[in-house]
Amino acid sequence: MQTEMRRIVLARRPEGAPTAEDFRLETVAMPVPGPGEVLVRILYLSLDPYMRGRMNDAKSYAEPVAVGAPMGGGCVARVEVSNAPDFAPGDIVTGMMGWASHWVADAEGLQTLDPDAAPISTALGVLGMPGLTAWVGLNEYGRPKEGETLVVSAATGAVGSVVGQLGRIYGLRVVGVAGGAEKCAYAVDTLGFDACVDHRAAADARALRQALSAACPAGVDIYYENVGGKTLEAVLPLMNVGGRVPVCGMIAWYNSGGPIAAVSQGSDLLPKLWRTILVNRLSVNGFIIFDHFHRYPEFAKEVGGYLRDGKLSYREDVAEGLESAPDAFMAMLKGGNFGKQLVKVSEPG
Repeated sequence: MQTEMRRIVLARRPEGAPTAEDFRLETVAMPVPGPGEVLVRILYLSLDPYMRGRMNDAKSYAEPVAVGAPMGGGCVARVEVSNAPDFAPGDIVTGMMGWASHWVADAEGLQTLDPDAAPISTALGVLGMPGLTAWVGLNEYGRPKEGETLVVSAATGAVGSVVGQLGRIYGLRVVGVAGGAEKCAYAVDTLGFDACVDHRAAADARALRQALSAACPAGVDIYYENVGGKTLEAVLPLMNVGGRVPVCGMIAWYNSGGPIAAVSQGSDLLPKLWRTILVNRLSVNGFIIFDHFHRYPEFAKEVGGYLRDGKLSYREDVAEGLESAPDAFMAMLKGGNFGKQLVKVSEPG
C-alpha cells in the first residue's frame, strides 16, 4: 500500500487574479483514518468559482482556506480503508474533501454513489451541487411562470446550462449570455436556448444591452445572476416590473474586490441597481446552496428524471492529473472552461 499522498495547498493569498505561485504541490505521509472515518483515493475533483473567495482572508459564508492548508472542494472518490460500518473498500462516494490524491473523511459527510445509475462524475455537476444550485435558484427565487423571459449569464457553465434547460422545460423564453460564438451555438443548438448573446463580441455594457434587447422583445422577467459586471449592467434596464433576480455568483468581480470596490473606482452601477430595484419592484435574492441541501432528494427525482428521459444535456471539461488543478482553476475564472470543470485525479479501478 502507498505510504505517501500528494496535495495542493494554498501557498499564499492572491492579490487580484490567482497565479501559479499561490499554489504548492506537496508530497506528505499517507494519513490514517480514525474511528468513523475512511481513507479514500480521489477520482474526480470539482473546480468551482466560489473557491476563489475562500482564498481570501475575509468574512464570508465559509471559512477561508488557511495558508499552507489544502484547497478544499467536492470530490468523487473510492474507499480504500474503512473504519465506518456503512462503507467498505471499493465503494464509490462523494463529499467535500480537497485537492489531493487521497483524503481521510468523516463517514457522516459522505454519500455512496451507484456507478450503474449515472456516470460518477455527474455527482459533481448536473446531479450534484451545481445542478441543485440551478434548480433551487430558479424555482425558489426565480418563481418561473410559463411564457416569461429568462436571461441566464454564464449560460454554458455547470449552473447556467441547467438553469436554461429547466427554463425551457418550464415553458419560458430562454436567452443566454456566454463568451464566444462556439458557446453561444452550443447553448442554442444543444441546450435548446431560444437565443444566446456573445458578451465578448460586445464592446461594452451598452452594446451588450442592445443585443439582449433584440433577443428579449418582451423584456426580462427573471435574470439568473452568475456573473455581475457588464452583464448585470446590460440586463438591468431590461427588467420588467415584478422581475426576479436570483443571485448565485458574481465571477466578474471575484478578483477585483466586488461591486463595492467597483463603485469606489468610479462605477455608477450601484445607484442604477438600487433605483431599478425600487422602480421596477424587483425581488433580488442572494442564496447559498448549503442552506438548501435538504431539498436534494426532491431535486434528484425531478432533474434525474429529465436526464434519463433525454430532456437534459450536460458537458464536462476534464483536466487530467492533480497537478493540472491550479491551471484549470485559473482558466475557469477567466471563462476558459466549456461546461462543468473537473479534474480527473485517478482511475476508478
